[in-house]
Amino acid sequence: MQPGPAHPDPALLARIPLGLGTMAEIGAEPVLATWLARHDPLCRPVAPASAPPGSVDLVVLRGLDGDASRAVRQAATLLAEDGILLTDLPNAEDWRLAEGGAPAPPDAVTLPFLLGALRAAGLVPIDMPAEAPDDAARDFAARSGPGDPGLLRRIAPARWRLRAARRAARPLFVLAHLLRSVAGVNDVRVGHPLRMAATHPGMSARLSETPVLHRFGSDVPRILLLQRRLLSEPTAPTLVNTVRAAGYVVVQEFDDEPSLWPSIAESDHFAFRGVHAVQTSTAPLAELFGRFNEEVAIFPNTSVDLPPPANFTDPRRLTIFLGALRRERDTAPFLPALNAVLAEAGDRLAVEVLYDRSAFEALATPHKRFHGVLPYDAYRALMARCEIALLPLDDTFFNRCKSDLKFVEAGSLRLCCLASPVVYGGTVRDGETGIIMRDPAEMAAALRAMLAAPERARAIGDAARGWVTANRMMASQVRTRLAWYRSLWERRAELDAALLSRAPELR
Repeated sequence: MQPGPAHPDPALLARIPLGLGTMAEIGAEPVLATWLARHDPLCRPVAPASAPPGSVDLVVLRGLDGDASRAVRQAATLLAEDGILLTDLPNAEDWRLAEGGAPAPPDAVTLPFLLGALRAAGLVPIDMPAEAPDDAARDFAARSGPGDPGLLRRIAPARWRLRAARRAARPLFVLAHLLRSVAGVNDVRVGHPLRMAATHPGMSARLSETPVLHRFGSDVPRILLLQRRLLSEPTAPTLVNTVRAAGYVVVQEFDDEPSLWPSIAESDHFAFRGVHAVQTSTAPLAELFGRFNEEVAIFPNTSVDLPPPANFTDPRRLTIFLGALRRERDTAPFLPALNAVLAEAGDRLAVEVLYDRSAFEALATPHKRFHGVLPYDAYRALMARCEIALLPLDDTFFNRCKSDLKFVEAGSLRLCCLASPVVYGGTVRDGETGIIMRDPAEMAAALRAMLAAPERARAIGDAARGWVTANRMMASQVRTRLAWYRSLWERRAELDAALLSRAPELR
């Protein structure tokens, strides 16, 4: 048995399907559990020796202990009916070994041998990443086997990272028409979820602000995902008909209360009538969109991963995170009370303000910093260094349609949230995973209590992180999303008939 690398290779991690239930590593010291705990914490690592046959969703064969065929059979025996085997084995024909005169590792295999072993175990090879050979590999192939057209493919990879299953993967293609990226909206709602879904064999995704329709045979399932497209222009029916003619199911992704864009109502809500289906993030939005389209799916907003906690490093100082787009009116009533606490706390309390210049200017403390719109990774990194998230929302219909994303983001990073009952009251367990503040006085009292006992704020932040881990990880939604998209494709004739019925301008 080979020792295996101390840290997982990113090329290997990119091959792991997310959202599965169990994972086992065979043939080397396990190294994937820590990575899974951050990116897919509900996927449970199991020991191969104790796993019943047919019970493991993902088996990673990372080395061989003796006969390769026997190791592949062992892995196949563990696989659940819909399980996936991922090999991570050194290539016995790696040109670098031959060029340097080094012997192949004892667990190295050739590609023909590996494919044969998989088929003998009753598995179907699904996919293997194409490794673009460099000039040195091409030169070696030209010198070693000028008459062998398959040589370069066999010698280029250093390792065989091939996936196999009991049956061929079902294809699915999703083409996403993105908004111009602002404050991570693309990442949370479309980019990260589709990239995670594309870790599953057979599923591929293309994301672009100016997508080009890909042409396929009539049997290839394909979805066009429109991110918050108003579809209020006179040309919108022509656009939808063009997409329909190319065989796509059209899905509108909408995560906001639509009255912010009057043109939607002026077009008689064609943005929702004129598509096959709508996906959104909250029950109030689903109820609203359901008035115009019977096919609505709710995918609550989620956290893409669980970075190692970076806050609560200095018990003498706490930092408040205050930042969200278009929440100036919600924040303003809380600023006088916040200023009173800031005056009492001095340098023990600081504020990081995003987007809201008026709030920043109104804060009467030197311990503050302002940030404009940040890329999503930078936004999360800034939040991660804070201990408290201030999440005020006024009780308006627009706000009641919002999602609890800010709590999910903050909780994943171990912040203690002070949140309004609007939106957050349905998610936050008051005093356990966060604190519900019904008015500025309750906010001020909570901040004073945290300054007196920072360990209490940290305990609430830990509980919030645990809740997000169990309930709102993006990887945990992958299979649900894929199942819905496949269901749309299977029902496309029915959905298209309903579309034409409610949108006669498409006929």
